[in-house]
Amino acid sequence: MNRLKKEKSPYLLQHASNPVDWYPWGTEAFAQAEKEDKPIFLSIGYSTCHWCHVMAHESFEDAEVAQLLNREFISIKVDREERPDIDAVYMAACQALTGAGGWPLTILMTADQKPFWTGTYLPKKSVYGRPGLMELLDSVRQQWRLNREKMISAGEEITAFLQASGSNSQMPPVNPDKALIYHAVQDLKDTFDERWGGFGNEPKFPIPHNIIFLLQYASYEKDSDALHIAEHTLRQMYRGGIFDHLGGGFSRYSTDKRWLVPHFEKMLYDNALLVSAYTEAFHITQDPFYAAVAKQTLRYVLRELTDSQGGFYCGQDADSDGIEGKYYLFTRQEIDAVLGKQKGSLISNWLGVTQQGNFEGKNILNLLNNPDYEKMPEDIESLCQKLYDYRLERTRLHKDDKILTSWNSLMIAAMAKAGWMLNEPACLQAAVRAQQFIKNALIGKNGRLMLRWRQGEAAHDGQLDDYAFYAYALLALYRATLQADYLQEAAEIAAQMWDLFWDENSGGFFLYSREGEQLISRPKETYDGALPSGNSVAAAVLEELSKLTGEVKWQDRSYRQICFLTGESRGYPSGHSMGLIAVAKALYPSRELICATAEKRAPEELTFFLCENSHPDLTVLLINKENMDKLIQAAPFIRDYPVPDDKTVYYLCKNGACNSPVDNLEALKEQFKSE
Repeated sequence: MNRLKKEKSPYLLQHASNPVDWYPWGTEAFAQAEKEDKPIFLSIGYSTCHWCHVMAHESFEDAEVAQLLNREFISIKVDREERPDIDAVYMAACQALTGAGGWPLTILMTADQKPFWTGTYLPKKSVYGRPGLMELLDSVRQQWRLNREKMISAGEEITAFLQASGSNSQMPPVNPDKALIYHAVQDLKDTFDERWGGFGNEPKFPIPHNIIFLLQYASYEKDSDALHIAEHTLRQMYRGGIFDHLGGGFSRYSTDKRWLVPHFEKMLYDNALLVSAYTEAFHITQDPFYAAVAKQTLRYVLRELTDSQGGFYCGQDADSDGIEGKYYLFTRQEIDAVLGKQKGSLISNWLGVTQQGNFEGKNILNLLNNPDYEKMPEDIESLCQKLYDYRLERTRLHKDDKILTSWNSLMIAAMAKAGWMLNEPACLQAAVRAQQFIKNALIGKNGRLMLRWRQGEAAHDGQLDDYAFYAYALLALYRATLQADYLQEAAEIAAQMWDLFWDENSGGFFLYSREGEQLISRPKETYDGALPSGNSVAAAVLEELSKLTGEVKWQDRSYRQICFLTGESRGYPSGHSMGLIAVAKALYPSRELICATAEKRAPEELTFFLCENSHPDLTVLLINKENMDKLIQAAPFIRDYPVPDDKTVYYLCKNGACNSPVDNLEALKEQFKSE
């Protein structure tokens, strides 16, 4: 225990067992600094500050940091709520020097309390262009010995400035590693098909993670061109024959550049990723068109690819009776025979059906020449239903009814996302049910994931995709429900993933486990093709866990994985778009919202706010009396957040700096606006 053990402040007591030899603010500390001829390291925060806890766990509980601080500095801890005066003085200094401020506030100063360096959160070591605490302290140590007069002079100048004037705001510096993201965006812009949407020439694949990457990039950078590319591609894919305009859902890919002629098989993972893309587009634009496409696709999955026990089947074949596309193709005469000439003419005009056909004398239903494609009239909708019912009886599709952990996880994530963003409770319920199926049927007695389930049998050791995608699904369920169980299990699965697949020598995750059958090679996949790579999804999982839990372990692992992916993707950035989504979340400013509430679930006002506003940089934690014990297991720092008896309190932090808590949504909205 250090000198803070006698203090009453909860914040100071949180640091009383640090190996850092903290002093409380007072004459003893200043006298000691004068006596030992040392600079002062001042840290200001408060007990419910997210990034204060991060820095504490990362640095102030670390023996290496403590050794350097104790040897070369006098360290002082201040609770800003107990001493707002001290906080105000040094916050002004920070804002004057850096153009920003927040907590934890970090100050280096002389024994006479004059600051010569200011900042907020610092990682232990340099990362993402942000200076590291160890490097900073070592530099100051050297300069204090070799060039002290310059530091003292700086302190004098800053003090004089504070006495004379206020501060001006400046934008934070741009991290140079964003060049990788810019390169990927430019590649996609260069290969974009302005007329038909998508990228490159035929065959055209949807590659939904490219679209999600562009949508989120457009949000980060306010890039209207990136948004246009994503939106136009989503619209043209829906209008083409790659989308099933009777039954919903997307086929595998298009053999032509117009998206007209698909490879007719439908796969679970394509539809899962596309639902995520259309849902993301709706969340960003609030255009109901995208919500409608996502809902149609989800209805298809629930109707045709869902097992009675809740899992999702792999997909449906392209062939019927040995003929590719037979299930989907119609002649004009056939439609007239089913619906009558008048109604047949009506739906044929809507869906581009002609006498001559557009594929081997028959018709692939499409909306490519329909200018009114965005909203289907009710009479057309009812006719589509009649044709769909007829099609079901006309011929059958082979269905692959095995259940894969990885693909199911992608659909769970998509349904959870759509459940809350589109206000579709049935989809959220389906996601919850499917996750429970995996938990009951695809986790062995040893706690390890299995790869496949069919007809009551689970088989094959889970591989990287199973672990990464399942953890990804659990985090999606947490975002949708804010139930602590999902966050806790996601952390447990990610820990197993790290233990089983991580390459300690070179970084990155192997495709299969160290406990599994060892083949003649053990590859690592990073390219994001039709499916995002396990390494990319693992990066997304680790980065989100690092934000949600505040744990040094996850921050370190996320950083190491993102560094690995960065190295792997430099030659072809746009081929690693899912990985770059994770990289972007690490590089761009992040926001963390903690909602401490007396209610048993998330307040409705918060739910509506999150649904109606897109914040790709935001993570949310919900704390109440019911979930506190469980949540502490995943995110120990939240034990210091008081749960109010009769209201809700919001704590918003941005990029390592925390705002003052507020107890109403309007005040929270103002904090979002000011960011």
